[in-house]
Amino acid sequence: MSSIIEDLIARRIFNNRGEETIEVDVITAGGFGRAGAPAGKSRGKAEVVYYPTGGVDAAIKKVDELIAPELAGLNADFQEEIDSTLHEIDGTEDFKNIGGNTAFAISLANAEAAANSHGLLLFQFLGGNVANTLPYPLGNCISGGQHARGKAPSIQEYLALPYGAESFLEAQTANAQIHKRIGDVLKKKSTTFNGGKSDEGAWIANITTDDAFEVIARVCEEVGNELDFECRFGIDMAASSFWKPKEEKYIYENEDIKRDTAEQLEYLLSLIEKYHLAYVEDPFNEDDFDSFAELTNKAKNCMVCGDDLFTTNTERLNNGIKINAGNAIIIKVNQIGTLTDAAETIQTAQNNGYDAVMSHRSGDTCDWHIAHLAVAYKCPVIKTGTVEGTRIAKLNELIRIEHFLGSRARMADLNIH
Repeated sequence: MSSIIEDLIARRIFNNRGEETIEVDVITAGGFGRAGAPAGKSRGKAEVVYYPTGGVDAAIKKVDELIAPELAGLNADFQEEIDSTLHEIDGTEDFKNIGGNTAFAISLANAEAAANSHGLLLFQFLGGNVANTLPYPLGNCISGGQHARGKAPSIQEYLALPYGAESFLEAQTANAQIHKRIGDVLKKKSTTFNGGKSDEGAWIANITTDDAFEVIARVCEEVGNELDFECRFGIDMAASSFWKPKEEKYIYENEDIKRDTAEQLEYLLSLIEKYHLAYVEDPFNEDDFDSFAELTNKAKNCMVCGDDLFTTNTERLNNGIKINAGNAIIIKVNQIGTLTDAAETIQTAQNNGYDAVMSHRSGDTCDWHIAHLAVAYKCPVIKTGTVEGTRIAKLNELIRIEHFLGSRARMADLNIH
């Protein structure tokens, strides 16, 4: 059969931060797949372990000596069997023996090899003929928090969401224009602004958190008016990164402000109302399910999304579902290790009314698979920057998918009116 695995080849490559990472080729009798692993800057504590002791070199050795012999002869079409075998080889809950990034690269490369063996694109192979909806691009335009250097807003990301667009190409056009115009505004607003960008290609400027809100709100409105569809925006607060457990407060260092949990909730509700926010990610620390639930209950027409809260983990998601903590979940396959694990989480989310947001990592490669995963699994939003090279790889791939689908292509349903 054309999809029988013949070999696995692992190598060391680099991500956009210049950090070493693993890339894996899966070779079948009639096809080929390749995937490289990304890395996050702010990571949830429940994420799998990226690499075994010894790092990328140790991971490559495990692929050559341990994993390749086990997978050779299996059928790449049976993704669940491949991913189950990876779990069995590893033998731990968090992939500490072979590494979550090792599992990720093999799992994604296997899916691509299976699709390639049948002459199909990845989204077709995974999603079938019904996979024809494109996600809205959620694009990071201003960086702060752990994604910035020096003085910058405390909130980690300010994200454009052109959800009124009728095509993916229109939506990405809007995001690119919003990003460029924000850069022009920052040049006038900050005398120290020198065009600096974060790993994700978002602008870094010595402005306050409030200034960042005003800038992106104004630009989204202007671009939306010019293109004649609604461009809203949202934030990734990454609140775990500035939550201080001893003080039980969120410390906004650059603003010299401290907020307890109740004050954080009121602050968020005021931001959602004032700026008509479409999206709020990780507004509280990663174990505060109750505050997520309270915000979700009180915030109207806004996606309240868990990343560190859920870490693409079905068990953690189920904990949130019980109390309606959030209404959306970030999907980062390398947080959980394999495509099968991530697909289970997506299914659980969708069955319970949660929107799945397919996402890159801040340290990424030019790997484009998440573009196909977003379409295959009917994710209404993809979070993958606006302009930086590793982000453009995903965004341009979605433009290609839309072009390939032609008149069948549709934009996803996103209920945030």
